[in-house]
Amino acid sequence: MKIAVYCGSAAGNREAFTIGAVALGVWIAEGGYTLVYGGAQGGLMGTIANAVLSNDGKVTGVLPDVESIKKRRHPGLTAYIETKDMAERKAKMMEIADAYVALPGGPGTLDEISDVIALARLGIDGKPCVLYDLDGFYQPLKKVFEKMIDSGFAYQEDFRNVLISSDIEEIGAFIEKRRMEKK
Repeated sequence: MKIAVYCGSAAGNREAFTIGAVALGVWIAEGGYTLVYGGAQGGLMGTIANAVLSNDGKVTGVLPDVESIKKRRHPGLTAYIETKDMAERKAKMMEIADAYVALPGGPGTLDEISDVIALARLGIDGKPCVLYDLDGFYQPLKKVFEKMIDSGFAYQEDFRNVLISSDIEEIGAFIEKRRMEKK
């Protein structure tokens, strides 16, 4: 199984973010899964890649052909896919992933996970979407989702492929359950 992880190219300012990225990377490697991510060596991106690689896991980096971004490429990638731009990178990651997990991050992370949640809602891409809620990072977004439902812009069913959790075991069980239901 290939798990696309969206996360910051910065580490953020809470130790919980780094600890969670390492835990997720170890879980991916120990499960025999492949990490698919933005390919950078810094921030939470580098942290999760290093955790996967140091536990004998596989890491696929997907980077756009942009010089400033290519300079940040992780040197230890198992596989490397180059795309022409960020839009193609996002599409390629969605194409090859079996599940999506968002660690804390900035606007790019939010854009990527929002896109897959919207596609799941429309029935276009029903792969599991997880918001790894380290240190309560995704609680404000959870409230926005609840407000969407309360305001009549979405239904509870629209979020059936979405989990907001800080528990790796719950995340793993959710991904496996959703994948089995899809078969």
